[in-house]
Amino acid sequence: MPGYSDQKDAHLRRLRRVEGQVRGLQRMVAQDTYCIEVLTQVSAATRALQSFALELLNEHLAGCVVEAARAGDSEAETKVREASEAIARLVRS
Repeated sequence: MPGYSDQKDAHLRRLRRVEGQVRGLQRMVAQDTYCIEVLTQVSAATRALQSFALELLNEHLAGCVVEAARAGDSEAETKVREASEAIARLVRS
């Protein structure tokens, strides 16, 4: 089970809001909205996705990684490496 299973409905709601923000961006561009206003909304959508990613990462660490560490096999090393790589991707983005 993914670490986010308990919060699946809440995550889906958040992602639908982000989807709405992106659709709003499409409308803004289609309506020739001033560049700075579009960029402001891009920033808001980006922050919303980053916030979602951090919450998902937190749930992964608290769930999947902790469970693998308790098991103490090679799965723990794999989960820690995956989490570390995910953090690196988030930092670079």
